[in-house]
Amino acid sequence: MKYSALASLGAMAALLMVPLVIFAQASAPTSESTAAPKKSWTPPRTPDGHPSLEGIWTNATVTPLERPKELAGKAFLTEDEAAAFEKKTLEHKDMDKVEGAPGPDDLAHRAYNQAWIDSGTHVVTTRRTSLVVDPPDGRIPPFTPEAQKKYAEAHAYEEQHPSDGPEYRTLSERCIIFANTGPPMLPDGYNANYQIVQNRDFVTILSEMPHAVRTIPMDGRPHLPPNVRQWQGDPRGHWEGDTLVVDTTNFAYSDQSRYGIFYDGMSDQNLHITERFTRTDPNTIMYRATIDDPTVYTKPWTIEVSMNKRDYTMYEYACHEGNYAMTDILSGARAEEAKGGAK
Repeated sequence: MKYSALASLGAMAALLMVPLVIFAQASAPTSESTAAPKKSWTPPRTPDGHPSLEGIWTNATVTPLERPKELAGKAFLTEDEAAAFEKKTLEHKDMDKVEGAPGPDDLAHRAYNQAWIDSGTHVVTTRRTSLVVDPPDGRIPPFTPEAQKKYAEAHAYEEQHPSDGPEYRTLSERCIIFANTGPPMLPDGYNANYQIVQNRDFVTILSEMPHAVRTIPMDGRPHLPPNVRQWQGDPRGHWEGDTLVVDTTNFAYSDQSRYGIFYDGMSDQNLHITERFTRTDPNTIMYRATIDDPTVYTKPWTIEVSMNKRDYTMYEYACHEGNYAMTDILSGARAEEAKGGAK
């Protein structure tokens, strides 16, 4: 390979530097808070003087949404722990290595081989053990009693009416909204890419999947009237220093209004999401989103994920045009009914 000579020189240098490396590891800070301050970096600016967030970015990562129970009490991984976690996670998620008969919850995973999966290979740049950063335990707060009841009723109904018609299938299967579309912009199993374009009056975020666009007014206009609701809500943006803050309300609501495939959470007409985009270096935007829905969750919760810059072109994801699965799902359900196998 073209880097083999450089790699050999690097390996020789590493051998010569063993005592120094050992000393450095022994004296290295043991937590994020005690690390030496990084050199300040000034982001590029747009003509109106604000940081440029423009470009193509991905939030693909192996960091889980919630902190695994075996990592309870541990907010950050060391560099070695992160490498081991990445290796273990990639081996576990390798679709080409799945063996044995599929279980009832494994059929969706068997629909794809590894060539179609692109859920990232690294943890987030902060090496946090979860995307949830608040509450401090890295776990999503419990539902309120009212939401627990509604959640159970919705799932019981779906179990009895899984495929009566296309409107009974999930929003993602219907190409309406995906987990990564946002807000909040949660990493997805593949196509977790975004293109950001901005000027003085608007910031536009194109999500590759399902090729959805969010246009965020920056001109101070008020939110839409409460009776006007949209699947992705009604966003309004402003700058707080070098951080873009997006305040979104007026979400559409139904029993299917959830945060996508990988988190079966709920949303409500009272949902309020605050996003923060901060460019921290040439290749990173730190993205934070706080989900506040007092009807659904016992307290607000916040996620944080690093968005990494990409230099490739983002192509159209033609979800509706290629959505043959919807026809297959419904025709399969009708066939089951004809055989008397449907519930």
